[in-house]
Amino acid sequence: MDLRHAMMGRRAMTAVAITTGLLLTVAGCGGSGGDDKSNDSSAASSPTASQDDGGSKESSTPSTDKVLATAKDGDITVTINSAQRDQGGFVTVAGQVTNGGSSSWLGADWQSNETELAGNGGSLSGASLVDEKGKKKYLVLRDTSGRCLCTKFSRLRPGDTASWFAQFPAPPDGTDTVSFQVGALPPTSVDLSEGE
Repeated sequence: MDLRHAMMGRRAMTAVAITTGLLLTVAGCGGSGGDDKSNDSSAASSPTASQDDGGSKESSTPSTDKVLATAKDGDITVTINSAQRDQGGFVTVAGQVTNGGSSSWLGADWQSNETELAGNGGSLSGASLVDEKGKKKYLVLRDTSGRCLCTKFSRLRPGDTASWFAQFPAPPDGTDTVSFQVGALPPTSVDLSEGE
């Protein structure tokens, strides 16, 4: 009987710790929502794009000068500009998506097929990181309301470019390279960097 109560107590403490960690992650990411959803390509490349928070969230707007990887699916080109480990135990992958086609794009095939993430619409909720060395797949983090900690796209018109980000649980410290995958884009190898 005591063993059963001890196990139940451990499970409860684990659930509280996970919930607290997710809430802290969401609270720490709350200020970047307006910058990441911008459709204006000039704002994405402008150094003054993060006016709302005084420029203190540099990691949410990736430098477009550095290209870690590029993947293409038809007319859609994805560029990864950063894949950074953050102190909170997660990885933030960020970059740009460009619509090189003749019709608008919504990112509908990038959304997750998980029931919990169904309300995220055209977003990166279906993205994943794969640690081939550790044989683990990491899905996009989500908050307690079922919203992914990632960019939700509005209509991307032909020729437009938009910035994006997605946050994942961090692989173990020995893992320096992961594969990023979303929708029908081919898996793309990305080197992780350490956060500030």
